[in-house]
Amino acid sequence: MTLRALRTLVMQEDLNFLLTNRVPRIALTRAMGRFSRIRNRWVCRASIGVWRLFTDLDLSDAVPVEYRSLHECFTRELVPGARPFDPDPAVLASPSDGIVGAFGQVVDGRVFQAKGYPYSIEELFGPTQDTQPFRDGVFLTLRLTSAMYHRFHAPHDCTIEHVTYLSGDTWNVNPIALARVERLFCRNERAVLRARLREGGHPIALVPIAAILVASIRLKFIDLRLHLRYLGPDEIGCKVPVVKGEELGGFEHGSTIVVFAPRGFEPCAGIGVGTRIRAGQPLLRLPEREAQDRAQDGAQPDARPGAPDAQPGAQSGVSGPAG
Repeated sequence: MTLRALRTLVMQEDLNFLLTNRVPRIALTRAMGRFSRIRNRWVCRASIGVWRLFTDLDLSDAVPVEYRSLHECFTRELVPGARPFDPDPAVLASPSDGIVGAFGQVVDGRVFQAKGYPYSIEELFGPTQDTQPFRDGVFLTLRLTSAMYHRFHAPHDCTIEHVTYLSGDTWNVNPIALARVERLFCRNERAVLRARLREGGHPIALVPIAAILVASIRLKFIDLRLHLRYLGPDEIGCKVPVVKGEELGGFEHGSTIVVFAPRGFEPCAGIGVGTRIRAGQPLLRLPEREAQDRAQDGAQPDARPGAPDAQPGAQSGVSGPAG
């Protein structure tokens, strides 16, 4: 059987769903976590070689390094400038690499993960969170494939105000599973990052969602790793100012991030279902009134108190706003 035929077979919907969902998902996820951390260059090289057979893995923009484990390759950092963030203060940039999935208006607190499969933001955010700012807002789903860059960043100058951790299952989050499993995002392990933009004071939320083989989310801004065996507090209050492009955290492998913003935000030009996007590229535009006021006043975004002179995110290969 040729490699192309094997890829086609694996992506056959019924077989793909069977192989990636009708299995002991959590046990396999934990086993993958242990395997990925084996520090042996031959195991690592062989694993990356197999990985390349089934994905478009591209390490050309990664910091040159001899990976000691598969985990180090998954969580790689990029060379400086590999992901420049759009400096326009009227733009909410993409927090991560990804493929745009479902997006549009939140209607009375209901969102669609796929056609015919709605879920409520109350269930996604958990019972402790006030979802009122987003009940008639906008949402956009970004799916990270296993080969993509797995860190995520601040989409705008903002303050991270709260983190909610919700443990759960590890269903696959590919389009095949999303079209078959109701409320899938609400079943999986996830974190809810609540933030407030310094531009206009708008609230936003980022919801990183884990998946099979990917049940671990590292948050850099509070130095915390959330995973299936995490026993710490589920509600984490914080007041962490970050600048556009600053690294917030990352997945251990890859998964999905759902972005929420209030009414008035609009998708940027070129954003559509299936669009491949990189961290830093324009994702949503702030409400027009804010943009007009800013243009008239010539206002600039506030500088982060105590921020270093270096470009934000430079160690992760991400450039902040020009100048």
